[in-house]
Amino acid sequence: MFGLFGSSTAGAGGTIRAMVHNLPHAVLGTPIDAEPGPGQAEALFGCGCFWGAEKGFWRLPGVITTAVGYAGGAQPDPSYDQVCSGRTGHAEVVRVVWDQSLIGFADLLKLFWECHDPTQGNRQGNDRGSQYRSAIYVNDPALLAQAEASRSTYQAALTQAGFGPITTEIRSEVPFHFAEPYHQQYLAKPGSRPYCSAQPSGVPLGDFSGSSYLLPARIWEAYDWSIAHCVLRGDNAPIALS
Repeated sequence: MFGLFGSSTAGAGGTIRAMVHNLPHAVLGTPIDAEPGPGQAEALFGCGCFWGAEKGFWRLPGVITTAVGYAGGAQPDPSYDQVCSGRTGHAEVVRVVWDQSLIGFADLLKLFWECHDPTQGNRQGNDRGSQYRSAIYVNDPALLAQAEASRSTYQAALTQAGFGPITTEIRSEVPFHFAEPYHQQYLAKPGSRPYCSAQPSGVPLGDFSGSSYLLPARIWEAYDWSIAHCVLRGDNAPIALS
C-alpha cells in the first residue's frame, strides 16, 4: 500500500485525506481512495503534469480508479504549493488501481512509457522542476521486476531512435499523498483548463521480459502520440472493450 491513510495539510482544521475519503471518481464513479481488492493491484506513475497523465490511465479498460497526488519526496503531507516550490522532493504522480484479469501491468507500462519522454530529467515539455520527473513506484516485487525490464527494453528502442538515457526513477516503499480535491480528474470537470505539456517520443514499447499484454491492439488507436497533446483530444469516457 502507499500510505493511503496518511494525511496532508489543507488549511486550518482539515486534511486532504479526509477531504478525498470516499470521494467518487468524476468519470468512473468509484472511490478514488479505494484499496485494491482480491485480483486487483496498484501502482504510482509520474510522467509530468498529473492532469493529463491521469486521464490517459482512467480511459484504459480494466482500470478501477485513479487519483493524483505526490510521492517520492522527504517532507510528509505536502501541499501543492509546497511541492511546486521544489523543496519537498515529491513528484506529481497518478495512483492507478486495476483489475488484473482485464488489464496487465504491461499495458499500463506501455501507456506510461509512450505518453511522455522519460529522458528529460526534471522536466516534461514546458514544465520544469523535480515535481515533473518520470517515476514508477510499486510495492510488489513482481511488478518492480516488470517495470525494470520494460525500462531496459524501452531504452534500447529510444537509443535506436536517437534519444538519450532514461531518467525514470523506479523504486518501492514510497508513500503516496493525495492531491487537493480540485486536482482530481481535473480534465473531466467543467471549466477546466485544457493543459498538457507531455512530449511523447513516438517510440512504441514492444515485448519485454515478463510482459503479458491483455488489451487488444485496437485500444491503442485511441492514443495517437503523433498528435500534440492527444490526451486532451480524446473523450473522457473509458475506452470500451467491445
